[in-house]
Amino acid sequence: MRDFPSCFGENGVQIADASCSSVGVGVGGAKPSQNSVACVYRSKLFGKSCLISIIWSKNLMGQCLSVEIDDASHQCICKLDVKPSLFSKRKGSKVLEVNSSKIEVFWDLSAAKFGPGPEPLQGYYIAVVLKGEVILLVGDMKKEAFKKTGAVASLSTAIFISKKEHISGKRVYGTRAQFCDNGQIHDLKIECDANCSDDPSLLVHIDAKTVMQVKHLQWKFRGNHTILVDGLPVEVFWDVHNWLFGPNVGNAVFMFQTSLSAEKLWNSGSPSMCDSSMFSWSGSQSLRETNLLPGLGFSLFLYAWKND
Repeated sequence: MRDFPSCFGENGVQIADASCSSVGVGVGGAKPSQNSVACVYRSKLFGKSCLISIIWSKNLMGQCLSVEIDDASHQCICKLDVKPSLFSKRKGSKVLEVNSSKIEVFWDLSAAKFGPGPEPLQGYYIAVVLKGEVILLVGDMKKEAFKKTGAVASLSTAIFISKKEHISGKRVYGTRAQFCDNGQIHDLKIECDANCSDDPSLLVHIDAKTVMQVKHLQWKFRGNHTILVDGLPVEVFWDVHNWLFGPNVGNAVFMFQTSLSAEKLWNSGSPSMCDSSMFSWSGSQSLRETNLLPGLGFSLFLYAWKND
């Protein structure tokens, strides 16, 4: 998938080609001009595996929504952009032509409730329909979605595989995270005193409980550590080099990766994400370059930017 889109056509809804996309950070590593959240689902399209990305963003113009469908090789099949001006109506639909077939996208945000971020918390749905089947349904208004689309549920259920989010703060960086399907939604906070101490440390809190602490961060600015969430092992990877040694606009990168089992996590033979092949991350690192490894599950990517 491409990073968060910022280009729109003259029409409120647009099918965009591969050139209509922007990098997840500004030019030269500058801070993004908008808050962004991208949720990626693995589904089936024409009998083949595909990735469907639901991308929320917020800028000075207002709220934005994009739906992008990529094939297994991460090539864009089709893309839908909803301009901020259309959020006054808060609902709509669009038919996309792909391989002489019609893919319908329905959305209803008329009752949506938003928090501080660009992603709605409740009161909405987004449905992707192919040949009378809902291949992806996002949101809590499922009954309303099926009534509106007139479609039935697909036999192959879409799987939520990754989430990518830009967050900002001065010392504490917070978001909400769900580490498994139908699991509990947790408050996740990352705390770092990079500029407040000669010996900075890093703390990770889940639901106000400290689950990880990294001391002597100047020597351990990249690393990984396993925590337990909902009984599942979650591997936490961090790279805070830019916070400590980079330019003022630099961001830190965090990844929370669930595992099917602790044994698979440690015995998979996968390279450490501290290795250059896996963790030579910059702010423009793409999800496609860190796809799921064997034995691993959901991935949460956080790009943490410092407020001035």
